[in-house]
Amino acid sequence: MKLIPVIMSGGVGSRLWPVSRETHPKPFMPLPDGQNLIHKTFVRATALDDVVEVLTVTNRELFFKTEDEYQRAAKVRGPQSFILEPFGRNTAAAVAAAALQLESVHGADAQMLVLAADHLIADQIAFAQAVKKAQVLAAEGWLVTFGIQPEYPETGFGYIEADKASTLQGGLKVQRFVEKPDLATARNYVAAGNYYWNSGMFCFRVGTVLDELQAYSPDVLEAVRATLSNSRLSEGEAHRCLRLDAESFALVPDISIDYALMERSAKVVTVPCDIGWSDIGSWNAVSELTAADENGNRCVGEVLAHQACNNYVQSNGRLTALVGVEDLIVVDTSDAILIAHKNSAQDVKHIVAQLKKSGHSAHLIHQVVHRPWGAYTTLEEGERFKIKRIVVKPGASLSLQMHHHRSEHWIVVSGMARVVNDERELMLDTNESTFIRAGHKHRLENPGVIDLVLIEVQSGDYLGEDDIVRFEDIYGRADC
Repeated sequence: MKLIPVIMSGGVGSRLWPVSRETHPKPFMPLPDGQNLIHKTFVRATALDDVVEVLTVTNRELFFKTEDEYQRAAKVRGPQSFILEPFGRNTAAAVAAAALQLESVHGADAQMLVLAADHLIADQIAFAQAVKKAQVLAAEGWLVTFGIQPEYPETGFGYIEADKASTLQGGLKVQRFVEKPDLATARNYVAAGNYYWNSGMFCFRVGTVLDELQAYSPDVLEAVRATLSNSRLSEGEAHRCLRLDAESFALVPDISIDYALMERSAKVVTVPCDIGWSDIGSWNAVSELTAADENGNRCVGEVLAHQACNNYVQSNGRLTALVGVEDLIVVDTSDAILIAHKNSAQDVKHIVAQLKKSGHSAHLIHQVVHRPWGAYTTLEEGERFKIKRIVVKPGASLSLQMHHHRSEHWIVVSGMARVVNDERELMLDTNESTFIRAGHKHRLENPGVIDLVLIEVQSGDYLGEDDIVRFEDIYGRADC
Protein backbone atom coordinates (compact mmCIF):
# COMPACT_ATOMS: atom_id res chain seq x y z
CA MET A 1 0.00 0.00 0.00
CA LYS A 2 1.29 3.45 -0.88
CA LEU A 3 1.54 5.55 2.26
CA ILE A 4 1.96 9.34 2.17
CA PRO A 5 2.47 11.08 5.51
CA VAL A 6 0.83 14.51 5.38
CA ILE A 7 2.48 16.84 7.88
CA MET A 8 0.20 19.68 8.91
CA SER A 9 2.23 22.68 10.04
CA GLY A 10 -0.13 25.58 10.49
CA GLY A 11 -0.48 26.33 14.21
CA VAL A 12 1.21 29.24 15.98
CA GLY A 13 1.27 27.79 19.51
CA SER A 14 0.34 31.02 21.29
CA ARG A 15 0.44 29.27 24.70
CA LEU A 16 4.20 28.85 24.20
CA TRP A 17 4.96 32.55 23.78
CA PRO A 18 7.51 34.17 23.97
CA VAL A 19 9.48 31.39 22.22
CA SER A 20 6.71 30.51 19.75
CA ARG A 21 5.75 33.41 17.46
CA GLU A 22 4.02 33.67 14.10
CA THR A 23 7.22 33.75 12.05
CA HIS A 24 8.92 31.14 14.27
CA PRO A 25 6.03 29.00 15.55
CA LYS A 26 5.83 26.02 17.89
CA PRO A 27 7.03 23.32 15.41
CA PHE A 28 10.40 25.11 15.18
CA MET A 29 10.95 25.56 18.92
CA PRO A 30 14.11 23.78 20.05
CA LEU A 31 13.51 21.13 22.70
CA PRO A 32 15.99 20.21 25.44
CA ASP A 33 17.62 17.58 23.19
CA GLY A 34 18.41 20.26 20.58
CA GLN A 35 15.87 19.08 18.00
CA ASN A 36 12.52 20.67 17.26
CA LEU A 37 9.10 19.15 16.74
CA ILE A 38 8.87 19.43 12.94
CA HIS A 39 12.28 17.77 12.60
CA LYS A 40 11.14 14.93 14.85
CA THR A 41 7.86 14.58 12.95
CA PHE A 42 9.64 14.35 9.60
CA VAL A 43 12.12 11.74 10.86
CA ARG A 44 9.27 9.76 12.44
CA ALA A 45 7.26 9.83 9.21
CA THR A 46 10.10 8.81 6.90
CA ALA A 47 10.98 5.87 9.17
CA LEU A 48 7.63 4.16 8.44
CA ASP A 49 7.24 1.35 5.92
CA ASP A 50 5.58 1.87 2.52
CA VAL A 51 6.27 5.64 2.48
CA VAL A 52 6.53 6.90 -1.10
CA GLU A 53 6.42 10.63 -0.40
CA VAL A 54 6.09 13.14 2.43
CA LEU A 55 3.63 15.99 1.80
CA THR A 56 3.77 19.05 4.04
CA VAL A 57 0.97 21.62 4.25
CA THR A 58 2.25 24.88 5.67
CA ASN A 59 2.22 28.65 5.33
CA ARG A 60 4.21 29.91 2.35
CA GLU A 61 6.30 32.12 4.66
CA LEU A 62 7.55 28.99 6.46
CA PHE A 63 8.46 27.01 3.34
CA PHE A 64 12.21 27.64 3.34
CA LYS A 65 12.49 27.26 7.11
CA THR A 66 10.74 23.88 6.78
CA GLU A 67 13.04 22.81 3.94
CA ASP A 68 16.07 23.68 6.06
CA GLU A 69 14.80 21.49 8.89
CA TYR A 70 14.18 18.56 6.58
CA GLN A 71 17.68 18.85 5.13
CA ARG A 72 19.08 18.59 8.64
CA ALA A 73 17.31 15.25 9.14
CA ALA A 74 19.77 12.39 9.37
CA LYS A 75 17.92 10.26 6.83
CA VAL A 76 15.70 11.50 4.02
CA ARG A 77 13.70 8.92 2.06
CA GLY A 78 11.69 9.51 -1.06
CA PRO A 79 10.46 12.71 -2.67
CA GLN A 80 9.08 15.66 -0.77
CA SER A 81 6.13 17.82 -1.74
CA PHE A 82 4.55 20.94 -0.30
CA ILE A 83 1.21 22.70 -0.35
CA LEU A 84 1.79 26.34 0.58
CA GLU A 85 -1.11 28.28 2.07
CA PRO A 86 -1.22 32.09 1.81
CA PHE A 87 -2.90 32.12 5.23
CA GLY A 88 -4.47 29.60 7.60
CA ARG A 89 -7.92 28.26 6.72
CA ASN A 90 -8.21 25.47 9.31
CA THR A 91 -7.64 21.75 8.94
CA ALA A 92 -10.56 20.76 6.69
CA ALA A 93 -9.15 22.91 3.90
CA ALA A 94 -5.66 21.50 4.42
CA VAL A 95 -6.83 17.87 4.40
CA ALA A 96 -9.00 18.42 1.32
CA ALA A 97 -6.16 20.11 -0.57
CA ALA A 98 -3.78 17.29 0.33
CA ALA A 99 -6.27 14.60 -0.69
CA LEU A 100 -7.02 16.22 -4.06
CA GLN A 101 -3.34 16.70 -4.80
CA LEU A 102 -2.46 13.11 -3.83
CA GLU A 103 -5.34 11.74 -5.90
CA SER A 104 -3.92 13.41 -9.00
CA VAL A 105 -0.43 12.00 -8.34
CA HIS A 106 -0.95 8.61 -6.68
CA GLY A 107 -4.60 7.72 -7.30
CA ALA A 108 -7.59 7.13 -5.05
CA ASP A 109 -6.20 3.97 -3.42
CA ALA A 110 -3.17 5.70 -1.90
CA GLN A 111 -3.34 6.17 1.86
CA MET A 112 -2.64 9.46 3.63
CA LEU A 113 -1.43 9.59 7.21
CA VAL A 114 -2.24 13.02 8.66
CA LEU A 115 0.24 14.12 11.33
CA ALA A 116 0.55 17.35 13.28
CA ALA A 117 3.99 18.97 12.99
CA ASP A 118 4.00 20.06 16.63
CA HIS A 119 3.29 16.83 18.52
CA LEU A 120 5.80 14.66 20.34
CA ILE A 121 5.72 10.86 20.15
CA ALA A 122 8.25 9.06 22.34
CA ASP A 123 7.68 5.44 21.27
CA GLN A 124 8.46 5.04 17.55
CA ILE A 125 7.91 1.26 17.58
CA ALA A 126 4.44 1.54 19.12
CA PHE A 127 3.64 4.37 16.71
CA ALA A 128 4.63 2.27 13.69
CA GLN A 129 2.52 -0.62 14.97
CA ALA A 130 -0.49 1.67 15.37
CA VAL A 131 -0.03 2.98 11.83
CA LYS A 132 0.02 -0.59 10.49
CA LYS A 133 -3.32 -1.29 12.18
CA ALA A 134 -4.71 1.97 10.81
CA GLN A 135 -3.60 1.08 7.26
CA VAL A 136 -5.52 -2.20 7.38
CA LEU A 137 -8.68 -0.39 8.48
CA ALA A 138 -8.19 2.43 5.98
CA ALA A 139 -7.91 -0.10 3.16
CA GLU A 140 -11.37 -1.37 4.16
CA GLY A 141 -12.83 2.12 3.74
CA TRP A 142 -12.71 3.45 7.31
CA LEU A 143 -11.66 6.91 8.41
CA VAL A 144 -9.18 6.09 11.14
CA THR A 145 -8.30 8.22 14.16
CA PHE A 146 -5.62 7.49 16.74
CA GLY A 147 -7.04 7.46 20.27
CA ILE A 148 -4.50 8.01 23.03
CA GLN A 149 -4.95 5.97 26.18
CA PRO A 150 -5.58 8.68 28.82
CA GLU A 151 -3.07 8.79 31.65
CA TYR A 152 -5.01 11.23 33.83
CA PRO A 153 -8.23 13.35 33.65
CA GLU A 154 -6.99 16.04 31.25
CA THR A 155 -9.39 18.96 30.65
CA GLY A 156 -7.38 20.49 27.81
CA PHE A 157 -7.99 17.69 25.26
CA GLY A 158 -10.97 16.53 23.29
CA TYR A 159 -12.05 12.92 23.83
CA ILE A 160 -13.21 10.05 21.61
CA GLU A 161 -15.92 7.74 22.93
CA ALA A 162 -15.41 4.26 21.47
CA ASP A 163 -17.70 1.25 21.28
CA LYS A 164 -15.83 -1.45 23.22
CA ALA A 165 -18.24 -4.06 21.83
CA SER A 166 -17.21 -3.46 18.21
CA THR A 167 -15.09 -6.19 16.65
CA LEU A 168 -13.06 -4.31 14.05
CA GLN A 169 -9.54 -5.62 13.45
CA GLY A 170 -7.22 -3.42 15.50
CA GLY A 171 -9.78 -0.66 16.04
CA LEU A 172 -13.01 0.37 17.69
CA LYS A 173 -16.05 2.05 16.19
CA VAL A 174 -16.31 5.70 17.25
CA GLN A 175 -19.60 6.58 18.91
CA ARG A 176 -18.94 10.30 19.29
CA PHE A 177 -16.34 13.03 19.71
CA VAL A 178 -16.50 15.02 22.95
CA GLU A 179 -15.32 18.58 23.49
CA LYS A 180 -12.86 19.47 26.26
CA PRO A 181 -14.65 18.43 29.48
CA ASP A 182 -14.61 19.83 32.99
CA LEU A 183 -12.54 17.98 35.59
CA ALA A 184 -15.37 15.89 37.02
CA THR A 185 -16.42 14.74 33.55
CA ALA A 186 -12.82 13.97 32.57
CA ARG A 187 -12.49 11.78 35.67
CA ASN A 188 -15.61 9.86 34.66
CA TYR A 189 -14.20 9.37 31.15
CA VAL A 190 -10.94 7.93 32.47
CA ALA A 191 -12.81 5.61 34.84
CA ALA A 192 -15.17 4.41 32.09
CA GLY A 193 -12.31 2.90 30.08
CA ASN A 194 -13.75 3.54 26.61
CA TYR A 195 -12.72 7.18 26.23
CA TYR A 196 -9.49 8.23 24.55
CA TRP A 197 -7.71 11.51 24.00
CA ASN A 198 -8.25 12.79 20.47
CA SER A 199 -4.72 13.04 19.05
CA GLY A 200 -5.70 14.85 15.83
CA MET A 201 -3.91 12.20 13.73
CA PHE A 202 -5.75 10.33 10.99
CA CYS A 203 -5.28 7.67 8.33
CA PHE A 204 -7.55 7.06 5.33
CA ARG A 205 -7.68 6.18 1.65
CA VAL A 206 -7.56 9.27 -0.50
CA GLY A 207 -10.72 8.17 -2.31
CA THR A 208 -12.59 7.53 0.92
CA VAL A 209 -11.93 10.92 2.47
CA LEU A 210 -12.86 12.70 -0.77
CA ASP A 211 -16.12 10.73 -1.03
CA GLU A 212 -16.99 11.49 2.58
CA LEU A 213 -16.15 15.18 2.20
CA GLN A 214 -18.40 15.28 -0.85
CA ALA A 215 -21.19 13.74 1.21
CA TYR A 216 -20.85 15.80 4.39
CA SER A 217 -18.99 19.03 3.47
CA PRO A 218 -19.32 19.52 -0.29
CA ASP A 219 -18.88 23.29 0.10
CA VAL A 220 -15.40 22.78 1.55
CA LEU A 221 -14.38 20.26 -1.09
CA GLU A 222 -15.62 22.29 -4.05
CA ALA A 223 -14.05 25.51 -2.78
CA VAL A 224 -10.70 23.73 -2.34
CA ARG A 225 -11.03 22.13 -5.76
CA ALA A 226 -11.58 25.58 -7.28
CA THR A 227 -8.54 26.88 -5.39
CA LEU A 228 -6.32 24.12 -6.78
CA SER A 229 -7.45 24.84 -10.32
CA ASN A 230 -6.25 28.45 -9.90
CA SER A 231 -3.00 27.60 -8.10
CA ARG A 232 0.58 27.37 -9.34
CA LEU A 233 2.35 24.00 -9.35
CA SER A 234 6.10 23.68 -9.76
CA GLU A 235 7.76 20.28 -10.08
CA GLY A 236 11.34 19.05 -9.91
CA GLU A 237 12.94 15.61 -9.95
CA ALA A 238 12.24 14.93 -6.27
CA HIS A 239 10.28 18.01 -5.26
CA ARG A 240 6.75 19.26 -5.94
CA CYS A 241 5.34 22.54 -4.67
CA LEU A 242 1.75 23.80 -4.99
CA ARG A 243 1.24 27.47 -4.08
CA LEU A 244 -2.44 28.03 -3.33
CA ASP A 245 -4.16 31.00 -4.93
CA ALA A 246 -4.98 33.51 -2.19
CA GLU A 247 -8.15 34.94 -3.71
CA SER A 248 -9.71 31.49 -4.20
CA PHE A 249 -8.48 30.14 -0.88
CA ALA A 250 -10.15 32.99 1.00
CA LEU A 251 -13.51 31.58 -0.12
CA VAL A 252 -12.91 28.17 1.50
CA PRO A 253 -15.02 27.69 4.69
CA ASP A 254 -12.91 28.05 7.84
CA ILE A 255 -13.71 24.80 9.65
CA SER A 256 -11.78 21.95 11.26
CA ILE A 257 -11.72 18.46 9.79
CA ASP A 258 -13.35 17.22 13.01
CA TYR A 259 -16.40 19.44 12.53
CA ALA A 260 -16.49 19.17 8.75
CA LEU A 261 -16.24 15.39 8.55
CA MET A 262 -15.10 13.22 11.46
CA GLU A 263 -18.05 14.07 13.74
CA ARG A 264 -20.53 13.52 10.91
CA SER A 265 -19.35 10.42 9.08
CA ALA A 266 -20.54 6.91 9.99
CA LYS A 267 -17.23 5.43 8.83
CA VAL A 268 -15.01 6.59 11.71
CA VAL A 269 -13.01 4.19 13.85
CA THR A 270 -10.22 4.70 16.36
CA VAL A 271 -7.03 2.74 16.94
CA PRO A 272 -6.33 2.88 20.70
CA CYS A 273 -2.62 3.35 21.31
CA ASP A 274 -0.04 4.12 23.95
CA ILE A 275 2.78 5.80 22.01
CA GLY A 276 4.18 8.37 24.43
CA TRP A 277 2.12 11.13 22.82
CA SER A 278 2.07 14.78 23.89
CA ASP A 279 0.75 17.79 22.04
CA ILE A 280 3.25 20.03 23.90
CA GLY A 281 0.37 22.42 24.37
CA SER A 282 1.69 24.52 27.24
CA TRP A 283 4.83 25.36 29.19
CA ASN A 284 3.81 22.76 31.75
CA ALA A 285 4.08 20.10 29.01
CA VAL A 286 7.43 21.49 27.88
CA SER A 287 8.74 21.42 31.45
CA GLU A 288 8.13 17.67 31.66
CA LEU A 289 10.89 17.17 29.08
CA THR A 290 13.51 18.39 31.59
CA ALA A 291 14.48 16.41 34.70
CA ALA A 292 13.67 17.96 38.07
CA ASP A 293 16.31 18.66 40.71
CA GLU A 294 15.96 17.81 44.42
CA ASN A 295 13.67 20.83 44.90
CA GLY A 296 11.45 20.06 41.95
CA ASN A 297 12.93 22.85 39.81
CA ARG A 298 13.35 22.13 36.11
CA CYS A 299 15.92 24.45 34.57
CA VAL A 300 17.25 25.05 31.06
CA GLY A 301 20.20 27.45 30.87
CA GLU A 302 22.15 29.15 33.64
CA VAL A 303 19.86 29.30 36.68
CA LEU A 304 20.49 29.86 40.40
CA ALA A 305 17.79 29.09 42.96
CA HIS A 306 17.54 29.82 46.68
CA GLN A 307 14.60 28.54 48.70
CA ALA A 308 12.70 28.06 45.44
CA CYS A 309 10.82 24.92 44.44
CA ASN A 310 8.69 23.38 41.69
CA ASN A 311 9.56 26.06 39.12
CA TYR A 312 10.31 25.78 35.41
CA VAL A 313 12.95 28.16 34.05
CA GLN A 314 14.17 28.51 30.47
CA SER A 315 16.90 31.11 30.18
CA ASN A 316 19.42 30.41 27.43
CA GLY A 317 20.84 33.90 27.03
CA ARG A 318 21.68 35.11 30.54
CA LEU A 319 21.76 34.16 34.20
CA THR A 320 18.39 33.90 35.93
CA ALA A 321 18.05 33.78 39.74
CA LEU A 322 15.01 32.64 41.73
CA VAL A 323 14.58 33.45 45.42
CA GLY A 324 11.74 32.27 47.64
CA VAL A 325 9.25 31.44 44.88
CA GLU A 326 7.42 28.29 43.84
CA ASP A 327 5.24 26.93 41.03
CA LEU A 328 6.38 29.56 38.53
CA ILE A 329 7.07 29.40 34.81
CA VAL A 330 9.91 31.74 33.77
CA VAL A 331 10.85 31.91 30.10
CA ASP A 332 13.44 34.48 29.11
CA THR A 333 14.21 35.46 25.51
CA SER A 334 16.27 38.29 24.05
CA ASP A 335 13.33 40.69 23.82
CA ALA A 336 10.62 39.37 26.17
CA ILE A 337 10.24 37.50 29.45
CA LEU A 338 7.27 35.46 30.61
CA ILE A 339 6.50 34.95 34.31
CA ALA A 340 3.40 32.88 35.01
CA HIS A 341 1.98 30.61 37.68
CA LYS A 342 1.86 26.98 36.57
CA ASN A 343 -1.89 26.89 37.15
CA SER A 344 -2.27 29.67 34.55
CA ALA A 345 -0.10 28.12 31.82
CA GLN A 346 -3.07 27.88 29.43
CA ASP A 347 -3.72 31.63 29.76
CA VAL A 348 -0.49 32.77 28.07
CA LYS A 349 -2.50 33.01 24.85
CA HIS A 350 -4.29 36.07 26.30
CA ILE A 351 -0.99 37.97 26.40
CA VAL A 352 -0.48 37.17 22.73
CA ALA A 353 -3.98 38.50 22.01
CA GLN A 354 -3.11 41.75 23.81
CA LEU A 355 0.10 42.10 21.81
CA LYS A 356 -1.80 41.63 18.56
CA LYS A 357 -4.45 44.16 19.56
CA SER A 358 -1.83 46.76 20.44
CA GLY A 359 0.20 46.12 17.27
CA HIS A 360 3.30 45.10 19.23
CA SER A 361 5.70 43.08 17.06
CA ALA A 362 6.58 40.64 19.87
CA HIS A 363 3.67 38.37 18.88
CA LEU A 364 5.05 38.13 15.34
CA ILE A 365 8.85 38.07 15.26
CA HIS A 366 11.91 37.49 17.41
CA GLN A 367 14.97 39.71 17.41
CA VAL A 368 16.46 36.96 15.25
CA VAL A 369 14.37 36.81 12.06
CA HIS A 370 14.81 33.87 9.69
CA ARG A 371 14.72 34.33 5.94
CA PRO A 372 15.18 31.88 3.03
CA TRP A 373 18.76 33.10 2.60
CA GLY A 374 19.72 33.05 6.30
CA ALA A 375 18.78 35.32 9.22
CA TYR A 376 19.18 38.78 10.69
CA THR A 377 19.29 40.10 14.24
CA THR A 378 18.33 43.63 15.19
CA LEU A 379 21.10 44.77 17.55
CA GLU A 380 19.94 48.31 18.21
CA GLU A 381 17.58 50.90 16.81
CA GLY A 382 16.65 54.48 17.51
CA GLU A 383 15.43 57.58 15.77
CA ARG A 384 16.55 57.41 12.11
CA PHE A 385 18.91 54.42 12.54
CA LYS A 386 18.90 50.63 12.93
CA ILE A 387 21.81 48.21 13.29
CA LYS A 388 21.52 44.58 12.18
CA ARG A 389 23.73 41.50 12.17
CA ILE A 390 23.08 39.63 8.92
CA VAL A 391 24.06 36.00 8.22
CA VAL A 392 23.82 34.71 4.63
CA LYS A 393 24.09 30.97 4.01
CA PRO A 394 26.69 29.65 1.51
CA GLY A 395 25.38 29.98 -2.04
CA ALA A 396 22.40 32.05 -0.91
CA SER A 397 21.39 35.46 -2.21
CA LEU A 398 19.10 38.29 -1.13
CA SER A 399 16.77 39.70 -3.75
CA LEU A 400 17.71 42.47 -6.15
CA GLN A 401 15.92 45.26 -4.31
CA MET A 402 15.59 48.94 -3.58
CA HIS A 403 14.50 51.09 -0.61
CA HIS A 404 12.77 54.45 -0.94
CA HIS A 405 13.43 55.83 2.54
CA ARG A 406 16.70 54.41 3.86
CA SER A 407 20.36 54.06 2.99
CA GLU A 408 22.50 51.12 4.11
CA HIS A 409 26.13 50.66 5.04
CA TRP A 410 27.42 47.05 4.89
CA ILE A 411 30.57 45.93 6.73
CA VAL A 412 31.78 42.35 6.24
CA VAL A 413 32.71 40.65 9.51
CA SER A 414 33.56 37.22 8.10
CA GLY A 415 33.25 35.42 4.81
CA MET A 416 33.07 36.85 1.30
CA ALA A 417 30.30 38.99 -0.20
CA ARG A 418 29.36 39.59 -3.82
CA VAL A 419 27.49 42.89 -4.00
CA VAL A 420 25.46 44.64 -6.67
CA ASN A 421 25.42 48.34 -5.79
CA ASP A 422 23.53 50.32 -8.42
CA GLU A 423 25.61 49.96 -11.60
CA ARG A 424 28.60 48.33 -9.88
CA GLU A 425 29.32 44.73 -8.95
CA LEU A 426 32.06 44.17 -6.39
CA MET A 427 33.55 41.57 -4.07
CA LEU A 428 33.98 42.42 -0.40
CA ASP A 429 36.33 40.56 1.95
CA THR A 430 36.52 40.67 5.74
CA ASN A 431 36.70 44.25 7.11
CA GLU A 432 35.66 45.77 3.77
CA SER A 433 32.45 47.74 3.28
CA THR A 434 30.14 49.51 0.84
CA PHE A 435 27.49 52.25 1.11
CA ILE A 436 24.14 51.95 -0.67
CA ARG A 437 22.09 55.10 -1.16
CA ALA A 438 18.31 55.17 -0.97
CA GLY A 439 16.77 54.52 -4.37
CA HIS A 440 19.70 52.41 -5.64
CA LYS A 441 19.15 48.82 -6.70
CA HIS A 442 21.30 46.39 -4.74
CA ARG A 443 21.81 42.73 -3.98
CA LEU A 444 23.90 40.73 -1.49
CA GLU A 445 25.18 37.23 -2.26
CA ASN A 446 27.41 34.71 -0.50
CA PRO A 447 29.59 32.98 -3.12
CA GLY A 448 31.65 31.15 -0.50
CA VAL A 449 31.40 27.86 1.40
CA ILE A 450 31.07 29.36 4.91
CA ASP A 451 28.48 31.74 6.35
CA LEU A 452 28.77 35.37 5.34
CA VAL A 453 28.39 37.60 8.41
CA LEU A 454 28.06 41.36 8.10
CA ILE A 455 26.84 44.36 10.01
CA GLU A 456 24.23 46.55 8.34
CA VAL A 457 23.70 50.13 9.50
CA GLN A 458 20.46 51.64 8.21
CA SER A 459 19.73 55.36 8.25
CA GLY A 460 16.72 57.27 7.01
CA ASP A 461 13.34 58.73 7.86
CA TYR A 462 11.57 55.33 7.72
CA LEU A 463 13.17 51.98 8.58
CA GLY A 464 10.24 49.57 8.38
CA GLU A 465 10.67 46.14 6.78
CA ASP A 466 7.95 46.98 4.27
CA ASP A 467 10.14 49.65 2.60
CA ILE A 468 11.41 47.21 0.01
CA VAL A 469 10.81 46.77 -3.71
CA ARG A 470 12.03 43.44 -5.12
CA PHE A 471 12.98 43.22 -8.81
CA GLU A 472 14.47 39.72 -8.93
CA ASP A 473 14.41 36.96 -6.33
CA ILE A 474 15.45 33.30 -6.49
CA TYR A 475 12.87 32.51 -3.81
CA GLY A 476 9.88 33.76 -5.81
CA ARG A 477 9.23 36.94 -3.80
CA ALA A 478 9.76 39.52 -6.57
CA ASP A 479 7.27 42.37 -6.86
CA CYS A 480 7.79 43.04 -10.53
